[in-house]
Amino acid sequence: MPISREGLPSVADAARNNAAWCNAVCSSHGSPGELRASHWVTWAPAPPLYPNLVTVDPAVEPAMATIRELERARPSASWAVKDSFDALPLEDLGFRLLFGAEWIARRPPPSRAGEAPAGGRWRRIDTEAGLAAWEEAWGESRRRARIFLPALLGRREIAILASFGSAGTIRAGVIANRGENAVGLSNFFACGEERAALRAECVDAAAAAFPSLPLVGYESGPDLADAKAVGFASIGPLRIWAAGPPTG
Repeated sequence: MPISREGLPSVADAARNNAAWCNAVCSSHGSPGELRASHWVTWAPAPPLYPNLVTVDPAVEPAMATIRELERARPSASWAVKDSFDALPLEDLGFRLLFGAEWIARRPPPSRAGEAPAGGRWRRIDTEAGLAAWEEAWGESRRRARIFLPALLGRREIAILASFGSAGTIRAGVIANRGENAVGLSNFFACGEERAALRAECVDAAAAAFPSLPLVGYESGPDLADAKAVGFASIGPLRIWAAGPPTG
C-alpha cells in the first residue's frame, strides 16, 4: 500500500541524491561537475540521457543565471536541465519539455541482516564484462555509446544490481546510489512478465546493499503506479527540459 509523506525524505534530499549520481556518471566520462548551493552543473558535454544541470534548491535565479551561461557556452548540440522543483521558466528561453515526472520516496524495508535478497537471485555487478552485459540487458543505450563505464564499479556508494535467471542471463536490474540521507534508485528494468514482482525484489536488493536508509527516485506513467504499488509515495513534481536549437 502507498505510504504517507510523513517522515519521508524531501524533494531536496532526492534532488541532491540524483545530482550526485549524475556527477558520478559524468565523472566516469571525464566530465565531472560542480555542486553549488542551488544546483549541480557540468560544463562539458554530458553522456547521453544525462543533464548538464540539476537543481537542488527551489531558488530560481541562481539556476537561471547558470543556464544562461550554458546557453552561451553550448556544451553540446543538445543538452538538458533537470528542474527538480518544477519552478524554472525555461519555456521563455526556448527550451522544449521532454517529460514530467514525480519524485518518489519510501521508508527502508525491514532489516534482514544476513539474508540474501530475493532468494539470492540479485547480485552486485563487479566486473567490466558483467557491466557490459547489464547495460545490454537494460537496452536503452543500444543505439548510443556506452553510458555506464567501469569507473563506476570502484565507487563504494554505488551498487549496480542484477537479478539472474536460471540460465545465468540478466532478467532485471537497478542502480542504487547511497547519499547522506537516502539511497537513490534509477534505471530499473525487467525482462519478461514478472515486472511487478521484480520491482519489489529490487527494493529489497537495494536495501540489502545499503541498509537503514530511505529510498528515493523518480517515475512517470505506468512506472509511477508500479512504484506506488511497492510502497513509494509521490513527494513532488519535476520536469526535464532540452535546450532549443542554437539561435543566430
